[in-house]
Amino acid sequence: MPNKSSVNKVVLAYSGGLDTSVIVKWLQETYECEVVTFTADIGQGEEVEPARAKAEALGVKEIYIDDLREEFVRDFVFPMFRANAIYEGEYLLGTSIARPLIAKRLIEIANETGADAISHGATGKGNDQIRFELGAYALKPGIEVIAPWREWDLSSRESLMAYCEKHNIPVDFSGSKKKSPYSMDANLLHISYEGGILEDPWAEAEEEMWRWSVSPEQAPDKAEYLEVTYKNGDIVAIDGEEMSPATVLETLNKRGGAHGIGRLDIVENRYVGMKSRGCYETPGGTIMIKAHRAIESITLDREVAHLKDALMPKYAEVIYNGYWWSPEREMLQEAIDNTQKHVNGDVRLKLYKGAVTAVGRRSDDSLFDENIATFEDDAGAYDQKDAEGFIKLNALRMRIAAQKGRKLLK
Repeated sequence: MPNKSSVNKVVLAYSGGLDTSVIVKWLQETYECEVVTFTADIGQGEEVEPARAKAEALGVKEIYIDDLREEFVRDFVFPMFRANAIYEGEYLLGTSIARPLIAKRLIEIANETGADAISHGATGKGNDQIRFELGAYALKPGIEVIAPWREWDLSSRESLMAYCEKHNIPVDFSGSKKKSPYSMDANLLHISYEGGILEDPWAEAEEEMWRWSVSPEQAPDKAEYLEVTYKNGDIVAIDGEEMSPATVLETLNKRGGAHGIGRLDIVENRYVGMKSRGCYETPGGTIMIKAHRAIESITLDREVAHLKDALMPKYAEVIYNGYWWSPEREMLQEAIDNTQKHVNGDVRLKLYKGAVTAVGRRSDDSLFDENIATFEDDAGAYDQKDAEGFIKLNALRMRIAAQKGRKLLK
C-alpha cells in the first residue's frame, strides 16, 4: 500500500459504473487526496460522456474523456495481428491488448496533472491488475499504484451498494435496469463474459448472453463474400474501399457478427495461477486472423513463416501476462514487423454459418509460382529427378541408424 501522506493526487481509470464510482469516494476519504478521472472510449459500444456528469457529482474537478479508438486499433490491435497472436490456441487477446493503452494514458495524464499515483478497479484475482501496473511501472518507475480491491473490505455488490447509500453516491443504474449476471468487458476487438453460470465449466452459455453475433443456426442461409486489402501486414481497405484502422474493425465486426462468426467458450490459465472460464465474441478479429494467415501464405518465405509461427506463442503469452511495455515484446515486434514488408495484396473471404474461409489470395509480392506448382506440363520449370537425391540425403541419418541395428519403438 502506498504511504497515504505521500499521495496528493490520483488518476483513476474511471468507467462511471458502480465499482469506480465507489472508488472515487473511497480514494477521497481514505487518502484525503484529489482524484482525476480518465475514461477511455476504445469502442466498448456505450456512451462514455455520461461519465463526466457522474464524476462531477462526486466532486471531481479534472475529468478526461478520450476517444482512443483509432490509436487502439492502429498501435495495438494491428501490431498484434501481424503476429497472428493466439493465447493457448484459441483466445484472440481482446481484453489483454486494451490494457497497455489505458496504462499509457494513465501515466500521460499523471504527468500532465502532476499526480503522485494512479488507480484502477481491477480485482486482486484477475490479470488486469497485473497488466495495468506492469505498464505503469515500465513507463513511470516511481509512480504509486492504488488498487482498492486489494485494500478495502468491500467484497460484494451489496456492500458496494451500501457504501453508495451511506455516502450519497448517485448510482442511477442500480434500480432502473436489470444487471447482467455476467462480468463483461468490451472494446472494438471483442466483448467478454465471465461469472454467473459460466463459473460452472460444464454449463453451456445461454443464447441470450451473446450480444455481438447471431447464433450460427440463425445466421443467413446464403454465404457472404468480402475482400480485404493488405499493405505491410495491415488491412487498409474492404471491398476496395479504403478505411481507417478503427473503421476496418468496426466493419468486420458487423459483417462477421451477422453470420455468427467469432464466438468462443474457453477455460484459460490466468497469470495469477488459477483457471478461469470465459466466453468471447471477436467477429472482426476472427476474420482478420484468417485473412492475415492467407495473405502470408503466398508472400512469406517458408522458413520465415515457420519461425514466426514458433515465436507466436511466446508473443501471445507476453501480451496476455501484461508485458506489452517490455524489452522482449519490443524485440519480438521488431522481428515480426520486419517480416511484413512484402505482406501486401488481397484476400477473398467467405462468411457462412459461423465459419470464415479464405477462398482467394493474390499479391504482386506473391512467392507462389504457378509454372512450378502446376500438375500440368511445367515446361521444365521443375526437374522431378532432383527429388530423388533430396529424399536420399534427408533419409541418410535414418538409414545409417537402421543399418546399425537401431530399432524404432513400436
